[in-house]
Amino acid sequence: MEAIKHYFKNDQFARHSEIELLSVSLGHATAKMTLHAHHLNALKTVQGGAIFTLADFTFAAAANSHGTVAVAINASMTFMKAASTGTLWAEARELSKNFKIGTYTVEVKDDQGDLIAQFQGLAYRKKDKLPG
Repeated sequence: MEAIKHYFKNDQFARHSEIELLSVSLGHATAKMTLHAHHLNALKTVQGGAIFTLADFTFAAAANSHGTVAVAINASMTFMKAASTGTLWAEARELSKNFKIGTYTVEVKDDQGDLIAQFQGLAYRKKDKLPG
């Protein structure tokens, strides 16, 4: 799994967003994003796109954990609660997987463990091995 973690260090947008991949195992991943002023919108809460990026990145790590390229073909997010300080934590879990399709859910929580958002992702599984 260290190879997967190394591979995702090349994700420039996640790096720019200050997202850290914490763990990866087959069909599972966790990541965090420590909040700063540049993550906030005009209401001084975390911008929805920043939360989506954290969830999408964690989903990508879980979907690609099997060592073959998996790309998103559908994603949706429901926002439950606003956040403005601290750290957001994301956990992706694989719900189902077959040769071509994987279904994943990602929960994004705050430091108190409150659910901030829930992400649902559908991945198309290619035959190609992950580079590197």
